[in-house]
Amino acid sequence: QVQLVESGGGLVQPGGSLRLSCAASGTGSIFSIDVMGWYRQAPGKERDVVALISSRGSTSYADSVKGRFTISRDNAKNTVYLQMNTLKPEDTAVYYCNAEGVVAVVAGTRRLWRNVWGQGTQVTVSS
Repeated sequence: QVQLVESGGGLVQPGGSLRLSCAASGTGSIFSIDVMGWYRQAPGKERDVVALISSRGSTSYADSVKGRFTISRDNAKNTVYLQMNTLKPEDTAVYYCNAEGVVAVVAGTRRLWRNVWGQGTQVTVSS
């Protein structure tokens, strides 16, 4: 099994900053992860992509967060980060970590998990 564990959410005032982290782990040894990213879901709305980063470091962002959020990853630690600056009330949501194309070695055999989700972490921006 492969799992993603998020941390770093919380309550922050408008204009403040938060840093989310998401670490991938499993029963075997993770060999590679293709794309890692962050999505968010506000109450009553669909889950939307926030930012994505490839294994080579190519990034993409939702228009609403460009210039304020920065995604990065540490391949050696199988960890992805989301630095969120100048937060706005409309950024309030549950933030989910996602990993696509996870290859892990389990009992000497390579296995592929196409799409893995974290459990989500709440981010609330309010005064």
